[in-house]
Amino acid sequence: MIDPTAYLKPRKLHYYRLIWFKHDLPAGLSVFLVALPLCLGISLASGAPLYAGILSGVIGGIVVSLVSDSQLGVSGPAAGLTTVVSASIIGLGDYRVFLLAVFFAGLFQLSLGVLQLGTVARYFPSAVIKGMLAAIGIILISKQIPLSLGYDQPDFWTEGFAGLFSSNHFYKNLGNFYQHFSLPVVVISAVSIAVLGLLGSFFRKKAKWLPLPLLVVLVGVAISLAFGAFLPDWALKPAQIVNIPNNIFGQISTPDFSKIWDNSRVFQDAFTIALLASLETLLCVEAIDKLDPLKRRTSVNRELIAQGIGNMGCGMVGAIPMTAVIVRGAANVQAGARTRLSAFTHGVFLLVAVASIPFALNLIPYASLAAILLITGYNLTRPSLYRQMFRLGWNQFLPFIITIVVILMTDLLEGVAIGLAISIYFIVRNNFKAEYEIEHHRESATEHFTIRLNSMVTFLNKVNLQKALYKIPPYSVLTIDGTNSRFVDYDVLEMISEFEKQAHEKHIQLILIKLDRVDVSTLH
Repeated sequence: MIDPTAYLKPRKLHYYRLIWFKHDLPAGLSVFLVALPLCLGISLASGAPLYAGILSGVIGGIVVSLVSDSQLGVSGPAAGLTTVVSASIIGLGDYRVFLLAVFFAGLFQLSLGVLQLGTVARYFPSAVIKGMLAAIGIILISKQIPLSLGYDQPDFWTEGFAGLFSSNHFYKNLGNFYQHFSLPVVVISAVSIAVLGLLGSFFRKKAKWLPLPLLVVLVGVAISLAFGAFLPDWALKPAQIVNIPNNIFGQISTPDFSKIWDNSRVFQDAFTIALLASLETLLCVEAIDKLDPLKRRTSVNRELIAQGIGNMGCGMVGAIPMTAVIVRGAANVQAGARTRLSAFTHGVFLLVAVASIPFALNLIPYASLAAILLITGYNLTRPSLYRQMFRLGWNQFLPFIITIVVILMTDLLEGVAIGLAISIYFIVRNNFKAEYEIEHHRESATEHFTIRLNSMVTFLNKVNLQKALYKIPPYSVLTIDGTNSRFVDYDVLEMISEFEKQAHEKHIQLILIKLDRVDVSTLH
């Protein structure tokens, strides 16, 4: 029988070496192969320097794995943050100022963990979270379409999703789009998407040793090299291929603390990044814990502390913010990882790759990365998700779809806030109906009404309950039964006591079962 704590107990050094060599080393290599193209693609989608995504993956692998107690989670740049990151970089106007926001986002996450507030994020309704992820998927797709068609202008579609449909922006870019359309890029994009779509199930079942994103990148590189060698007219432009500096560490930006008070948006963006990164991290941690064959549990507060330290580090060295990432965590589990050493190993591989073989990374066409992100976006906003949410009823579908629409028209924070408000509205409305039941029957010539109070009757039920009481006709019998109630709010008891006098005047016989009377005479 497997001991769930076997890998946590102190053992001899050679035992840990055996576990690492047999399980965590190959798992770390597999996750590295999945993470490398995603780190580059997410940097691209965020409008950040390409090295920023790699460094985020390095810090997520090496630093976060040492602090977190998640045995199988893997952290790095997340597709879910691309929208807010790109908007922040554009809005702040200076990448070094944006790094300030990343640093303070990490500090905010660290504070949440220290104050033991990690569980708060788990109270967000699932409909809002799903709506947020679906909106991110739509925006991610919209950003990759130009790249997959060969558009090499970095200012294309930088005004947010709503800006795509403004006459000054969308039509202006469409007017000169044909100048940048590239048939060779379309071929690479189409082949990459075909590989992802047609071979996905085969590789998940038969060839788990070769990550599909890596295969897509290799195919894209092969086609690009073939065009350059045999069809010179189809050779890709330098702006259509990854360009990581050979001396990456000489190109690193650092935050400009001298401008900390010059732009109040720094702290607003920091709060947004911290909130969304924390939500995505906690959702991922919960999902990975469910996949863990040893059923270990991760401390959510310690995870927030680890993520906070990691994002503070990202801000200091010029990286984009990170979260725990479900794609890498799931790949880690499927590869047979056993401990945090697998995540640490993947971080080391990323660091070695970017430091020693940037020339190999610079062969990757952007079209291959765009194809990977197009499929990632599609998986976040599948049509089946919309059908599933619709079948759950308006209570779930309206917060879901409103969250999506508001995010697309404004930004993530406003969309989540309004989606949360809509969810709370439905909760309150349902609470009005759920906490009491009315029965009605006639005995001889007298009408009998029974109001049965359920488990928790709060002030939220007061208005509807009061309306029900005033609809009771004269010369009838009314029983209010509190037998099943564990709690009845004082406001409700007060309202019932006030109604008792009016019941006497209307010749209504009022019977109270297991309810306390309130002396309303002292209230006037």
